[in-house]
Amino acid sequence: MREILNLNSAWAFTKEGKTEEVNLPHSWNAVDGQDGGADYYRGTCRYAKTLKKADLPDAERYYLEIRGANSSATVFANGKKLAEHHGGYSTWRVNLTDELTDETLIEIDVDNSPNDRVYPQMADFTFYGGIYRDVNLICVPESHFDLDYYGTPGIKVTPEIKGADAEVEIEVYLTDKKASQKIRYTVLDAEGTEIASKITDDDDEDFEIKNVHLWNGRKDPYLYTAKAELLDGDEVLDTVSARFGCRTFKIDPEKGFFLNGKEYPLHGVSRHQDRLGIGNALLPEHHKEDMDLICEVGANTIRLAHYQHDQYFYDLCDERGMVVWAEIPYISQHMATGRENTISQMKELITQNYNHPSIVVWGLSNEITMHGVADPDLIENHRILNDMAHKMDKTRLTTIACLTMCDPDSEYVKIPDVVSYNHYFGWYGGEASMNGPWFDKFHKNHPDIPIGCSEYGCEALNWHTSNPTQGDYTEEYQAYYHEELIKQLFTRKYIWSTHVWNMFDFGADARQEGGENGQNHKGLVTMDRKYKKDSFYAYKAWLSDEPFVHLCGKRYIDRVEAVTKVTVYSNLPEVELFANGESLGKKTADDHFFRFDVPNTGETVLTAVAGEFKDEGKIRKVEELNQEYIFKEKGAILNWFDITTPEGYYNINDKFSEICKTFKGKVATLSFFLLLLKKFKATKKDDGEKKKGGGGLPGGMKPSKELLQMAGAFSILRIANLIGAMEVKFTKEELLEINAKLNKIKKV
Repeated sequence: MREILNLNSAWAFTKEGKTEEVNLPHSWNAVDGQDGGADYYRGTCRYAKTLKKADLPDAERYYLEIRGANSSATVFANGKKLAEHHGGYSTWRVNLTDELTDETLIEIDVDNSPNDRVYPQMADFTFYGGIYRDVNLICVPESHFDLDYYGTPGIKVTPEIKGADAEVEIEVYLTDKKASQKIRYTVLDAEGTEIASKITDDDDEDFEIKNVHLWNGRKDPYLYTAKAELLDGDEVLDTVSARFGCRTFKIDPEKGFFLNGKEYPLHGVSRHQDRLGIGNALLPEHHKEDMDLICEVGANTIRLAHYQHDQYFYDLCDERGMVVWAEIPYISQHMATGRENTISQMKELITQNYNHPSIVVWGLSNEITMHGVADPDLIENHRILNDMAHKMDKTRLTTIACLTMCDPDSEYVKIPDVVSYNHYFGWYGGEASMNGPWFDKFHKNHPDIPIGCSEYGCEALNWHTSNPTQGDYTEEYQAYYHEELIKQLFTRKYIWSTHVWNMFDFGADARQEGGENGQNHKGLVTMDRKYKKDSFYAYKAWLSDEPFVHLCGKRYIDRVEAVTKVTVYSNLPEVELFANGESLGKKTADDHFFRFDVPNTGETVLTAVAGEFKDEGKIRKVEELNQEYIFKEKGAILNWFDITTPEGYYNINDKFSEICKTFKGKVATLSFFLLLLKKFKATKKDDGEKKKGGGGLPGGMKPSKELLQMAGAFSILRIANLIGAMEVKFTKEELLEINAKLNKIKKV
């Protein structure tokens, strides 16, 4: 019989000549991969462990199973190289049988160095090095269910709904099966009761489930189990099993997503798997906490970005009824030398996750056109992946996540079955109000292409204001932004799915935004999972059936205005707000966002009441703004007090769209853009890169009406700060010179 021995404990870990004992899961970038500076260690480290044959179960074959080592790894046994693997997010195995001696030294070299072959290499998240998931020893007889093919589970289950019943095909894959051996197939219901069984020589069998109990998303995620046993007479040699769900789905370009023949609007979140101080080396309780929080917010779909996630989390998605988008890390920058890696990672993703009923689409790539959409090699790579996905899995669709500036008429957009776009209007330029109209335009021009929103979001830390503006990193602006996006995206039924970017703050060591470097702070929840931002509750109000009331702004206590605005979120029909025990009235709100004007004198305890639920906070009248609420960039090129702002005249804190209302303003902004292009070209020249046509915009973007609309919401100072991450630097003197020019131009 198959036995699985966990090998997580007591590995000798060596980094740069220093050795210590560690337990798996483990990452060597748990701290330096999320503290900023883009300087986390990327190189090769070694994990070593001695296996004693006397401690192992008796078996005829032994496989080392590595469930996640980022990003490339090589396995040695007693100094002999046995295998290597490229791709940091999937399961892979190595046959150790012929190398095991009384004592066998297993060494695994793991390498997260930059290269031009293994994805990802360019992305807005940290590529944590380490063996950050379980390592097992799988002990099986000579005849066993396959362990070699792309991390296969050895069993493949394909249900097909036919009326009130389901026809279930079970395929198994065997190694060294003997003529005398047979396979016993069994189908069990959710309670473990056997509902069908058959013994046969065939590696492919069909079963019928009468009056099938459907897997019905969050409402009823019912799971069956398929089990296959390899028999030699009465002896069971090996066993594999897989849970599966019986369901149908459809994505309609006009009406969106359907589950089991009924409209089932998909609104949810994206998830990165890392945590503060842990990196990717999560334990089961971390995965479960993440799922609990995603369920609490009311989501019914998850985009598992930007790579294959832990099998345990896919299992949780099946159990909780999440509809899942699963993808490979083919992201940001197409590499002509990386095609083989995209193919192997896609094969692993589909092979290892085929049985999960939660998954409905395979993601081919994310923002891969950042450096242009017309590369023939990129197009061919996507066609290969798309065709391969359909050949491996005839039951699911393919999709892509497109960069905002990706031309909807491009050949690339027409390759997958369905499409989604990543839009940040209202954060990276543009206005929040532009999101809905953009989708309307796409839908009008391409009525036969199902369109979704795969990313949208903005950053928020513990900064606060009563007058939120784009780029201020306040919790209040994030709340405003998501209120707007909820109302725009959730009311357009043709949008087949929406995925907030992101459920949790996550590590991005190159980031230097918002005053806490090394993280992307677009999460609805902080990276340590300890604080749910106000925007979390905006979604809960729209999506969750669990009654609640939430008083916004609990971290924003000191306020200068005599009357301050207070927002309450609830999914109940009426909210009453009390100030120091006195009612300020009752409000109703069709959009679940309840607004109150609150007198601000002294210290006031606020209590929001909805039905039997209440939430409490406080505000305090102060004469001057609390400076601890205001983001002040550390190491900024220019501090706020350096910028002269004469009343009635422009300055570099004003939006491009406002400045360009005058002819002189247009000239001033043009000079800024020309300087930006000059600096970008100089940076490319320093890097030794040849730029066709003598220049271009960062990210391969081309000048367009849409780009100008996006830029209109930026201030000159903000765009100067943002592009600093691209090594395009302005000096203090250059910015002050532009500011001086603007100070001479009267505002309209």
